[in-house]
Amino acid sequence: MARTDWPRVAEIWAEGIATGIATFETEPPSWELFDATRLPAGRFVVEHDGTVVGWAALSPVSGRPCYAGVAENSIYVASSARGLGVGTELMRALVAAAAAAGIWTIQCSVFPENTASRALHERAGFRVVGRRERIAQLDGVWRDTLFLELRLP
Repeated sequence: MARTDWPRVAEIWAEGIATGIATFETEPPSWELFDATRLPAGRFVVEHDGTVVGWAALSPVSGRPCYAGVAENSIYVASSARGLGVGTELMRALVAAAAAAGIWTIQCSVFPENTASRALHERAGFRVVGRRERIAQLDGVWRDTLFLELRLP
């Protein structure tokens, strides 16, 4: 992923936000905030016919040294490209980059209703380690998330 990809990445992120089942975010951040809060390793886009159709990134979960090998993943696929294997391609690249960067655990939180994201993560080897009830509000409604993790060798 390069800075020049950002406008399309933000559009895809906004599509996910609009579904109401992808994230607690209500709008994509600026490139500067995104860049400052994501790890350099594990930023990817997939292009089809010269257009970005999906993106993935890793974020640190903590600034504490003991958690340096734990990252949270984000994967978004444009509505026009869903079901074409874009998420699987992004996941493979993300897991390989995480392992190469010394990350030992990738984690994420998924809304229980987001069956596509759950299936993508479970196919990649993630397991549900718990349900976080009423963890945060979205549009004034308390929402649960499933907490998933993948342990890397």
